Amino acid sequence: MSALAKVSSVRSESQAEKDQVHTISHDGVEDPDAEFGGTEERKKLEKKLLRKIDLRMSIMVIIYILNYIDRNNASAARLKGFEEDLKLEGQQFATILSILYVGYILMQIPSNMLLNKIGKPSLYLPCCMAIWGMSSPRPSLHVVIDISFICPGMISALTGICNTFVQALLTRFFLGFVEAAFYPGALFLLSKWYKKEEIGRRTAILTCGNLISNAFGNLLASGILSGMEGKLGHRAWRWLFYIEGAVTVFFAVVAVVVLPDFPDTTRSLSPLERKLAIRRMAEDAGVGDQGETEYGMLQGLYLAITDWKMWALALGLTSQVIALSFNQYFPTLTQTLGYSQTVTLLLCAPPWILVAFTAFFYAKHSDRTQERAYHIIFAFLVGILGFIIAIATQETAARYVALFLMAQGYCGFIVLYAWIPSIFPRPPTKRAISIAFINAFSQLGNVSGSYVWDKSWGPTYVNSYAICIATSGLACVICLGFRWHLSKLNKKFEEEERGTEKGAMEIQGFRYVL
Repeated sequence: MSALAKVSSVRSESQAEKDQVHTISHDGVEDPDAEFGGTEERKKLEKKLLRKIDLRMSIMVIIYILNYIDRNNASAARLKGFEEDLKLEGQQFATILSILYVGYILMQIPSNMLLNKIGKPSLYLPCCMAIWGMSSPRPSLHVVIDISFICPGMISALTGICNTFVQALLTRFFLGFVEAAFYPGALFLLSKWYKKEEIGRRTAILTCGNLISNAFGNLLASGILSGMEGKLGHRAWRWLFYIEGAVTVFFAVVAVVVLPDFPDTTRSLSPLERKLAIRRMAEDAGVGDQGETEYGMLQGLYLAITDWKMWALALGLTSQVIALSFNQYFPTLTQTLGYSQTVTLLLCAPPWILVAFTAFFYAKHSDRTQERAYHIIFAFLVGILGFIIAIATQETAARYVALFLMAQGYCGFIVLYAWIPSIFPRPPTKRAISIAFINAFSQLGNVSGSYVWDKSWGPTYVNSYAICIATSGLACVICLGFRWHLSKLNKKFEEEERGTEKGAMEIQGFRYVL
C-alpha cells in the first residue's frame, strides 16, 4: 500500500471514530460538542485547558534562557581573558564556538524520534541531558566534580576549569550533544497541544528565551566579570561558567515535575480535558495523532526525507541563521562603539529586550491573520536595513540603532519556526523528524557563521555584514517561492473538494498556512 493510501486509510478510520462520538443535542440536531456540555461549555473548558498547559509550558522558557546563556557565555568570557588564559590562536576561538553545533546537529533527529516513541517529554527532555552528560568522556582537568555531568548546565560549568584548547573543545562538543534534545523537542511538544492559530505566539514566547538570554545573559555576565575576578583564586570568566551552569541544573530538575507530556499521556488532565485536547488537534488537521500509530520511526523518516518541502525550509532557515550569527559576537560588535567592557555588556541588553517584546506581538499578529511568509520577509528586510546602516556609517548612535534593527530579524525567524509544524501536520512521526531535521540542518548556519566574524575584518566588519545581507536576502527569496507553491497546492485542494466528495489530497479539508 502506498504512503498516500495509508494516510487516507488512517484518516478515514480516525474520521469515523470522530463521527461516532458526535451526540444528538436536546433539540434533535447533531452537536459535535455535546459530550463537553455544548459549545459554550466546551469554550470554557478549552480556556481552562489552555491556561493549565500554558502555565506548565512556561518552564521551557526559563530553561531555554539558561541553556542559551550556557551556549553563548564564551563570547562574554572572551572580553575578560578567556582567549589569553587558554592561549588560543588564529581560528581556535571560532572553532570552540562552532564545535558545539556539530554535536547539536548529530543528535536532533534521533532525539525527536525517541521523544515521539517514548511519549514522555516531562522525563525525556530533562533526563536525556543527564544520560548524555554522564556518558561523556571526561577531559583531563585539574578539578572534576561528578555532579557536573548531570546536565548541560554543568557541562557548561566544566568550561570554567578548562586550561587548554583541546579541553574546551571537548567540553563544548558534548554541551551541544546534550542540548540537542531541547529546542526541537520543545517545538514538537508545542505542536502536540496547540492549533495553527495558537502556535505562533507560543513559539514566540519559547524563542523569546533565546532573545532574553542575549539581554540578561550579558547583564549577568557584566556583574560576574566585574565582581568575581580573583575570588577563591579563580579568574572572573571561570566564575561565569560555574555560576550560570549551576543555575541551569536547578531548573532542569524542576522541569521533570512541571512539564506536561503529550495529550494522551499527561496524567494531570481529567478524562474530559484529555478528550478535548485530542479532539482539538484532530479538528485542526483533519485527523488525530492517535489514529496514526502504525507509522514507525523509520517510515516517518522516509516520509520526511522524501518531502522536498522539508529541504526547502531547511535551506531557507539555514541561510537566515548565518545572517543571525551576529548574536554570537554581539558583545564584540557592541565593543566597536568604543565603550568600556562593563558598559559594552550593559549596552548589549536593550536591543534584545526590545525584540523580545516585538517578537511576541509580531507572532500574535501572524497567528490572527494566519499569514506567515510576508511576516517573515518583512522582519528579515528590517534586519538587512540594520546591516546596511552598519556598513554605511561609523557614527556611534547610528551603529547602535543598527544593532536594534539587526536584532529585529529574529521576529521573522520565530514566525518561520511557527510555520514548520503546520506544513507537516501528519503523521506525527514525520512532523517530529521534519522539525528536528530542519532545526538540525539550520545549525550548519551557526557552524559557518562562527567564521563570518573574523577578527581581521574588524572593527568595521564590512565583509561580515555583506555576507549577512546576502544570506538573509536568499532566505527572503526562498520564503516567497515557498508561499507561491503552497498557494498553488491550496487551490488544487479546493478544486479537488469541489470535484469529488472525498478529494485525493493529503488531508481532507486541510489548508496550508501561507
